[in-house]
Amino acid sequence: MRSYGFRFIAVLVLLLLITVVKPSYAQHGKTGSWGDQGNGFYKNPILNADYSDPDVIRVGGNFYMVCSDFHFMGMPVLKSTDLVNWTIIGQVYHRLDINEKYNTMQKYGSGSWAPSIRFHNGLFYVYFCTPDEGLYMSTASDPAGKWSPLTEVKRTGGWEDPCPFWDDNGQAYLGHSRLGAGPIIVHKMSNDGRHLLDSGMTVYNGPVAEGTKFYKRNGYYYLIIPEGGVGAGYETALRAKNIYGPYERKVVLEQGKTAVNGPHQGGLVELQSGESWFIHFQDAGAIGRITHLEPVKWVDDWPLIGIDNDNNGIGEPVSTWPKPKVNGSRAITAPQTTDEFNSTKLGLQWQWNHNPDDSEWSLSSFKGYLSLTAMHAVDNKHARNTITQKLMGKYGIITTLLKTDEMDIGQKAGLCLLGQNIHEIGLFKTASATHLFVNNNGKISNGKVINEDHIFLRIIVNLNTNHTILQYSLDGHSFYQLGDECILANSNYWKAVRPGLFSYNVDQGSGTALFDWFHYQYDGPLGGL
Repeated sequence: MRSYGFRFIAVLVLLLLITVVKPSYAQHGKTGSWGDQGNGFYKNPILNADYSDPDVIRVGGNFYMVCSDFHFMGMPVLKSTDLVNWTIIGQVYHRLDINEKYNTMQKYGSGSWAPSIRFHNGLFYVYFCTPDEGLYMSTASDPAGKWSPLTEVKRTGGWEDPCPFWDDNGQAYLGHSRLGAGPIIVHKMSNDGRHLLDSGMTVYNGPVAEGTKFYKRNGYYYLIIPEGGVGAGYETALRAKNIYGPYERKVVLEQGKTAVNGPHQGGLVELQSGESWFIHFQDAGAIGRITHLEPVKWVDDWPLIGIDNDNNGIGEPVSTWPKPKVNGSRAITAPQTTDEFNSTKLGLQWQWNHNPDDSEWSLSSFKGYLSLTAMHAVDNKHARNTITQKLMGKYGIITTLLKTDEMDIGQKAGLCLLGQNIHEIGLFKTASATHLFVNNNGKISNGKVINEDHIFLRIIVNLNTNHTILQYSLDGHSFYQLGDECILANSNYWKAVRPGLFSYNVDQGSGTALFDWFHYQYDGPLGGL
């Protein structure tokens, strides 16, 4: 140290100063082909997964998001500190006890449609409609939960996409659309958000007007809504000086010359820095409605969402863009996927297909395993307690280890892709043997007899080349394809194709499948590929 003297110290101080003043884009996790790129930029989609009909709010320095999940239980709550990196922190509900058909596997495409999330007087509020039963809400002081039991605000069919709004004078309102979609209707509401006070007033009719979202800014009431339909729609801003209108109209986001079809339906949020941003979905086929983030510029009190590439006054989606301006460095994160099943609580990424029977699954009966006890069903689509999570990215490798010790005659168990088409690979136990099988959308192929007490099952998903295959292994190293390639459906009861674990019995209600772990590698942030 003495030989360098003052010069060394000066250089060291200079380096420290550079480190302090230089923006920090430290890569705390592996980047992928989408989301946070680790260099101060993000690449859309920020979530290449089926977080359909997203809504987002900011509370302090944190952002919270919810999405529709239809017949899958229950609605996830996600948290971010920069609008790009998200993790799941809770679920609003565990089941829907509002119609017996949610117990009998007859509500595909129903359940929670587009929700809204708001924060008012220290409480978080989530509202959603089901197409047949009504309008529901839940509250929590902590968005991670515990959320209150669902309140049925209105028993009615045919409503969709509700959003509450508390005005500056404390008066509460609720806006919603009707299946079809439209018109936009506004009701007065009790301050606690539990009761509608009138029959509502129609404030806007438009082409497939839905996704009602209320905001107030600079003396204007805004309704930021999607129009034009799921696959080819656009985002519209309505504004008025009175909440009941009359409303002016302006299209503020469209596909334009980009590859992002139907960029619409989402949530607008303002940062502490003064920036505004908009989160919306894009219908992308088998992977569902993926999530994009757009910058927002206010021009004459109208939001311009995205970037106006052709100077027509309407924004278009961005591809790669600087991240939102928030204080400090942010770690690269992603919604949870892989699960070792070593906890006594189910991971927040998991969602049951329809209502679960909680007496027939466990994380404690066989320590270190998820146990799924088979109930009688003719096939997977009618089987209770199939547990799923969202498909992540266009390329992924999904692997699980199934133990066979507790299986019974007539039982089928394994790994699946669940959607309009069903693709299964697993074991079928008969009176004479336990053998491999695949069910590829009704085409069943039987494999070898399995005498071991375990089997490794794998699905390799490649939506880039439409090359998705089912594999098995006895040692966890050498995997072999069984059956044909899978043709994944692009329309799946408003949801995406989902990976899942299943256990049902075609003869009787008996037998238990033991899943040791579930590993998921994919092409996005922290995905490992």
